[in-house]
Amino acid sequence: MENEEWEVLPGGTYSRAFLRTYASYLGLDGDRIAEDYREEIGPGAADGHPRPEPSRPVGRAPQRRMPAAALVLLACALLVGAVVAVGLISGGDGNGAAHRGRGDGSGQAAGEKSPATTAKPGVAVQLAASAEVWVCLLDDTGEPLINGEILEAGAEVGPFRAESFKAAFGNGEFELTIDGKPADTPPSASPVGYEIDSKGRLKPIEEGERPECT
Repeated sequence: MENEEWEVLPGGTYSRAFLRTYASYLGLDGDRIAEDYREEIGPGAADGHPRPEPSRPVGRAPQRRMPAAALVLLACALLVGAVVAVGLISGGDGNGAAHRGRGDGSGQAAGEKSPATTAKPGVAVQLAASAEVWVCLLDDTGEPLINGEILEAGAEVGPFRAESFKAAFGNGEFELTIDGKPADTPPSASPVGYEIDSKGRLKPIEEGERPECT
């Protein structure tokens, strides 16, 4: 049918019924396709008899109708194009909706930059015990951050952040980190004390000036 080889069909009513059924299967107007076939082939040929060649007026070009096969192919192409277009439109809407949803959740207009995170002022201190050690750590307001606690070997506390610190230790079996950098705190079997200023500098404290936690 697509190549218009009508001579391979049995002819007559069977051909029209076949075209009508096939076109309906493709979702087309089967009755219209069968009628176009009948007009293209002619009443006599459709019933299995040859159709006489009609006379044509002199000087006038013959007018040709679009073959039934061409109509079927054109309809199929339009149907496929419509399905593809609907798929593209649906996909675009889904992506746009998702994008708008993310924008609404952030609470910021398009193109607006997020505010930069401002680091808290002060010095960060972290402590790790290499052996059992008693610790008293105060911030710049005198508030105890570690209130006379005994840390087991391997325990880690912090980081704590303040303008400055004062600390007392039962011994030197610990490691002190200031702003992510290890501080120079040599091991000692005797109690030690340190002061950390606002610039992260470490200074030993004499016994009478060390903080006392209760």
